[in-house]
Amino acid sequence: MSVITNEVGKEAHMGTLGTETHDREIRRIDMSDFERRKKEIAEELWAASTDIGFFQVVNHGIPNDHVRRAFAMTERFFALPEAEKARHPMIKKLNSGWESREQVRPSTGTADQKESYQITRPHMEPNDLWPSPELLPSFKEEMLAFEAEAWMVGMKILSCFADKLGFASDFFTKRHDPSVPAYQSTLRMLHYFAADPALADRPDLWRAGAHTDWDCLTLLFQQPGQGGLQVCPGKDREARLWTPVEPAEGVITCNIGDMLMRWSDDQLQSTFHRVKNPGPGEYQGARYSLAFFCQANRDAIVEGPGKKYEPITAEDYLAWRINSNFAKY
Repeated sequence: MSVITNEVGKEAHMGTLGTETHDREIRRIDMSDFERRKKEIAEELWAASTDIGFFQVVNHGIPNDHVRRAFAMTERFFALPEAEKARHPMIKKLNSGWESREQVRPSTGTADQKESYQITRPHMEPNDLWPSPELLPSFKEEMLAFEAEAWMVGMKILSCFADKLGFASDFFTKRHDPSVPAYQSTLRMLHYFAADPALADRPDLWRAGAHTDWDCLTLLFQQPGQGGLQVCPGKDREARLWTPVEPAEGVITCNIGDMLMRWSDDQLQSTFHRVKNPGPGEYQGARYSLAFFCQANRDAIVEGPGKKYEPITAEDYLAWRINSNFAKY
């Protein structure tokens, strides 16, 4: 576990404010005509992911109105009374359910100013984690349909990385199989609270403190006008240079997670990112986002082509990272 401990240790040193820079480009990659252009797309994805680990994709196949509907459902869920949401509490070992201000980043030592609801297919029904259909009609059906669309885009991207790493094209798809109980990819609905003027002098509070993701690949859906995401690539880490990533309709912002960095023998880069509290003159209202985490099935063995690190199951890897971020449950 020493390598994982080092990953958490790196995060603990990233809590300072740093400096914002607009000099670094977050590359935008066109995924249209995917089958015919796959080799070209794979080269672009690899170049972005070995450099800064963040990129955006367009023409990805998810219609804009599907994204808008998913956001509408997200806002309706978080508008439920807190007592109702608390009937479906997060189960840490399953990374499923609702929590509020419970994620404490090693980088800040304070709780993220947000609430979230995690949907992980195999765990919802048996643990009564779906909200009542009387309160939210068609919620379950619509969110599962959106999760499936995000999964398809994620598997296309991961198939490109499989090709570049010398694995079979379907290597990661087989290890993110949603039809089996070991599936642990998660759709996370996020509600960052509106800025509280009473907390304006608390520089240690963040909507989401600096962190890297634990998964293989994250697909982030943002709404125009609700910014705040910033990234700090490894080459900017010592100087604490943070690049903003502005939201735009039709764009999915993607990043490499620690699991895939390990699986690639560190060729692909997992990058620190955060969501800052809005400053004076910036939008002060609530911020909503949707993140789909491609997390390999529990029984998948994470081991790179060059076997740089000892093999570990995806279940053990994810459990360790969750335990380092959530203080209770």
